[in-house]
Amino acid sequence: MIKRLNEDFVFKLNCGFLVSDHTPSEAAYSRLLTKLSESNVLEKVQEKVIQQAIAEGFIVDETIAIDATHFEARDQAPAKEEKPKTKPKKRGRKSKAEREQWLQEQAEKEANLPIYEKKIETQLDVPLAELRAEVPKDPKWGVKKNSEGKNVFWYGYKGHLAVGASSQYILQSLFSSGNLNDGKAAIPLLKGLDELPLSSMRYQTMDAGYDYGAIYQQVHRMGHQSIIAYNKKNESEPIGFDKHFAPTCFREHSYRYDSFDAKYETLKYTRPKECHDCPLANEGICQKVYKVKITTDLRRYTAPARGSKAWKTIFKQRTSVERVNAYLKEFFQLNNVRYRTGKRAKVHFDMVTLIYNASKLAADRINAQLNLQQAA
Repeated sequence: MIKRLNEDFVFKLNCGFLVSDHTPSEAAYSRLLTKLSESNVLEKVQEKVIQQAIAEGFIVDETIAIDATHFEARDQAPAKEEKPKTKPKKRGRKSKAEREQWLQEQAEKEANLPIYEKKIETQLDVPLAELRAEVPKDPKWGVKKNSEGKNVFWYGYKGHLAVGASSQYILQSLFSSGNLNDGKAAIPLLKGLDELPLSSMRYQTMDAGYDYGAIYQQVHRMGHQSIIAYNKKNESEPIGFDKHFAPTCFREHSYRYDSFDAKYETLKYTRPKECHDCPLANEGICQKVYKVKITTDLRRYTAPARGSKAWKTIFKQRTSVERVNAYLKEFFQLNNVRYRTGKRAKVHFDMVTLIYNASKLAADRINAQLNLQQAA
């Protein structure tokens, strides 16, 4: 950048310098970066950009998509500890003692499942500033499953984004270590969204990695609806309901989602289409209408109902955050972190998201002017 400032006077003028001004040294740039890493000025400027875009009518999204993306640190990763070699599994029927031990191990795993969810639940009543301050920022090993179901490891960081599904502005962002669970970053993002002056928001859509009860509770507190993929988590199949938790009739045909009553927070299901020619239709065995309040179980009952066309249409809009993640890596150098510490890497992340939003705002303003000229 310093070389370009010395050689390109147009770039120098665009950066606010006069042609006669001396170019700052690398040490001056490093001191400026240190000051930025110790303050939240970039986050405040980001908020102003979003508020300006909302005020000018460029952000009117109903659906917000939330997801995380990973990017590597600059330094070489420390060597991973090799796992001890395990004995090959025995084939065939287990002995009674082995089966009892296996059952005990499975029970311990199921008992530990709610522990992490309780950690997320503790975030519900914590102020937003305190939640953001607690997020770890040092580079760590992270792991996720790819599209083939295989584990992919990286050493570095994660960027957590809340993106408007139609406008594709980054409404909220969070920088963290690579080993932070995606679900633990959702509550700070949602609380930040709740503070925005955006009355059009109605739906929060996420993948199965965010299927925690506390996240549904936070969305419900905001007065919005959760469109989150369901993760079974070793849960048993419900009796009298299908895989989407819609009630079933005597012959196990699924009731059809009809409507949602926002006043009473009630889902309405009507008779299955198979009832037209069913011999038991007039026997009084199955009820015509089935109603259920979403507050009985916020994970299972959402508005619109799981499995309905409306639910699938909204969930498809989740891909908007994946496109924004790709834009940041391909065009805004999110994958090219130049700093070694987590504090400075966060400055890089904040600058990338700020420049992306500022570019979108500038492009929207230009398009609005062109539309006015064409209309005139």
